Amino acid sequence: MTFHPPARRRARPTLLPLTCAALLLAACGRDDAGPVAGSAGTAPVESPSRIVEWALPATGAGSASPDLVAGPGDQLVLSWVNSREGRRHVFQFSRFDVAQQRWRNAPTTIAIGNRMFVNWADTPHVLPTADGALWAHWLQKSGDAPYAYDVALVRSSDGGSNWGAYTVPHDDGTRTEHGFVSMWPQGDGIGIAWLDGRNTAGASHDGHEGGHGAPGDGRPMTLRAAQFDAGLARVREAEIDASVCDCCQTAAAVTARGPLLVYRGRTENEVRDILATRLDGEGWTTPAPVHADNWVMPACPVNGPDVAALDMAAVVGWYSAQDGTPQVKIARSDDAGDSFAAPVVLDSGAAVQGRVAVALDARQVWALWLREDEAGAQSLWLSRRSPDLVTEYERIEVATPRGRGRGTGFPQMQVVGGQAYIVWTDVVDGAPSLRGVHVVR
Repeated sequence: MTFHPPARRRARPTLLPLTCAALLLAACGRDDAGPVAGSAGTAPVESPSRIVEWALPATGAGSASPDLVAGPGDQLVLSWVNSREGRRHVFQFSRFDVAQQRWRNAPTTIAIGNRMFVNWADTPHVLPTADGALWAHWLQKSGDAPYAYDVALVRSSDGGSNWGAYTVPHDDGTRTEHGFVSMWPQGDGIGIAWLDGRNTAGASHDGHEGGHGAPGDGRPMTLRAAQFDAGLARVREAEIDASVCDCCQTAAAVTARGPLLVYRGRTENEVRDILATRLDGEGWTTPAPVHADNWVMPACPVNGPDVAALDMAAVVGWYSAQDGTPQVKIARSDDAGDSFAAPVVLDSGAAVQGRVAVALDARQVWALWLREDEAGAQSLWLSRRSPDLVTEYERIEVATPRGRGRGTGFPQMQVVGGQAYIVWTDVVDGAPSLRGVHVVR
């Protein structure tokens, strides 16, 4: 697809004065710089956006690995891990009320411990469900080997005030890698997918953070999924793919025909393209490429896809470098992921880092990605496009993180009421901290 975008523009965040400390921790007042819920859609979709600083409750050094998810009732749930030298890792969350433009709770602890496994790419997630529960997962060391860890899954019936004991979604009992989790609401509980290393026991490590199964050893990671009810009982479990990329993120979104799961596959010839599968009744459809990039990659690029869905529509964004040139691509499906149109290349060149996030509403598609130039300077870019992806309404440089390389992790984005909320990890004086902005329409 040939596309000629409009001229790019840069937008700098507007710093908002914080007139009361309780705005961050006790959630008093509201941010008058942004519209209230329900006002979205009054501005023409082609009109320029404003980038407004979004004050986060995760204050201070040591906070990283953000997860941002939209839940019932116009709420956002932000979670993160705080890690400081000499202290145990702390997994925390806060809720943001979009209608009131305020944080509803101070940072609340989900889990804490020395055996929590913290990885820049394989991060914890949270999921609020319609029954008022809050689900969460993190990684827990299962042995002394560097990559021996399990997925810990936990549920709070009262929205995060109290948490029960965690369960492990997989029951293989091997001291291998299990991670790169996706979760989605399903029935009276949730669905969960993860990369599973049970077949890699004894295999050599491929040298990339979080990956098992060196090329040619015959024991790759697998992709598995399970469903859990409100009592944390496993309803069913299935192996979806017997050979997947070792350490790329998975992503899931719920379509009108069921949960759609995307991930990076791995063939015997080391082709590592993005695949999609949907839970169709009791079983998963045969995984199929979102697009046949035919990217031959002998090791894990640590750069998974993202997906968003609305009714029958779905969009997938991903990183590829099939001809040696890094690219960020996005493709749309109108049949709940059964097929995808030809992708649009959002960005291309040596500076493209990927780490893509996407969102979709009735008026437009949003895509977020990271760049890093030869001097090591990073920039975070946002593209707003028509639902069919043909027209780019706006391209904005959202931020210029001060971190370098993997230190800035994977940016997160959610769109509620036609407004985008973006969170990323910055690095100041060698210590990570979270930053956020609100894209006001």
